[in-house]
Amino acid sequence: MRHFTVHHDGVTIPVSRGGRGRPLVLCPGLSSTQAELHELIELLRRDHDVVTFDLRGHGLASPAVRYSFDAFLSDLVAVMAELGRLDLPSPPVLVGYSLGADLAVHYASECPDAVAELVLIDGANPLPEPFITEADLPEFRALREDPATRQEAERARGTARQVLLTARDLHDLDLEIDVVRSEILDRYQKIDHPIRMIMSTAIAGRSGEGRAPRHNQLWRAGIERLVRERPHIATSWLDADHRLVLTHAPQIAQLIRSAPGPVGQATS
Repeated sequence: MRHFTVHHDGVTIPVSRGGRGRPLVLCPGLSSTQAELHELIELLRRDHDVVTFDLRGHGLASPAVRYSFDAFLSDLVAVMAELGRLDLPSPPVLVGYSLGADLAVHYASECPDAVAELVLIDGANPLPEPFITEADLPEFRALREDPATRQEAERARGTARQVLLTARDLHDLDLEIDVVRSEILDRYQKIDHPIRMIMSTAIAGRSGEGRAPRHNQLWRAGIERLVRERPHIATSWLDADHRLVLTHAPQIAQLIRSAPGPVGQATS
């Protein structure tokens, strides 16, 4: 294991590298950290040279003045620039989870020579309509308030799992990501590398009431829209919610290390 830091935009980003094999960069998502993704990272290190990091305000990264999609994208850009100065034998597989998937698509659309392929886990979904409507706002605010309250204890201890963003920061980012995803299809048009999607069947949970049925249906509709536009994209669906990187780490690791399937293949 090697550890180093990347300094940019007034923040310090902790980076870890370990394993042996094909280079792979794992970009965490909103409210996820290297420490939280430990099981998946260790599984991938069995046959990949894995580089991962904490986004600003997450884990052992420093807090920041601004938390926005572009700010998080700049963290990924800075880490990838640092890797460009190291001894990677070939461009890495870029794996992104949730927000990290959206960041990966934006990065690859601007820097195609810097990556070999993309693996996108439960994110970067070109939704055909907003995920968060006016009717959903109270529930989404409540969803963010509860984790933010639990994070107070982590912040007090300064642990590797802490998230320094406030509930308001997280809620504002939820709304911004909704806008980003409404426009992300154009980004996919700029990417010629292989792309694999690993998606949850129940991103909003399994309840048959409330927002869950609409959101789960919308999540699938977005990927179906993407595959119609880009039929070379291979998609795997896991019977899981958005915590799939925690609950289904072995399955995800196996999908990442496997070769891409036939054009437009969907598995479950």
